[in-house]
Amino acid sequence: MARELAVIGAGLMGSGIAQVAAQAGWRVTVVDTTEEALRRGIEGVQASWARFVEKGKLAEGEAAAALERITTSTELDAVADADIVVEAVFEQVEVKRELFRTLDGLVKDTTVLASNTSAIPITKLAAATRHPERVVGTHFFSPVPLMSLCELVRGLRTSDETLATAREFAESTGKTCIVVERDVAGFVTTRLISALVVEAVKLYEAGVASAEDIDLACKLGFGHAMGPLATADLTGVDILSHATENIYAESRDEKFAPPELMRRMVDAGDFGRKTGRGFYRY
Repeated sequence: MARELAVIGAGLMGSGIAQVAAQAGWRVTVVDTTEEALRRGIEGVQASWARFVEKGKLAEGEAAAALERITTSTELDAVADADIVVEAVFEQVEVKRELFRTLDGLVKDTTVLASNTSAIPITKLAAATRHPERVVGTHFFSPVPLMSLCELVRGLRTSDETLATAREFAESTGKTCIVVERDVAGFVTTRLISALVVEAVKLYEAGVASAEDIDLACKLGFGHAMGPLATADLTGVDILSHATENIYAESRDEKFAPPELMRRMVDAGDFGRKTGRGFYRY
């Protein structure tokens, strides 16, 4: 099995994917545009491992060995030897398409190109490459080291071999996979959570109930581990807003149109936990 991974983007998702892959024995190259972004990403990985070590879930030697398997670069051509490349950059279709177009000229013809997108159809990204059959969706969940699901997405031309390689990779990092056989915007999980979050925001916006009570209703009434508004804060109100906009643009289904309150929160920079304020204060 391939063991050389490149991750594009050292943010929360990219660094998390790098972390679980390195811990599973993969040699990982993390690429971002600045040394500062790479430093923050690696520091986040180290802090996460330190917590695991403190809780007795990981041996200190294992964490040190995994860290040695991670290298960083600000040059995109550092992906040249990768067997799998996972992009985890800004959730904007043209940004991702341009990245895939560039990667297509840098990687081996056998390299699998994977996207961590939560909503953009894989076929749109694959169309920017010469080998759309080698493009697949690998949608990990945040925080990657703690969440056990990976949503695999088959684009219109994704080959069985590519899907199998993506599954082997995700499962090697300890994830359980579901397969999205039809490449619809938002796939399975993002469509479900987006519909719930949008309705929860509308209820909150209309003054029907408090954020706390809406979330409590979902936790106690439906057995959810976390309510939809707390989930939005954890994921990032901005991230979910972009996701719902992408789904709405593709489907024209009104239930995915971001409510005005969500759009204004994005304008104000109230993204949730990462900014200290969203539907709750942190």
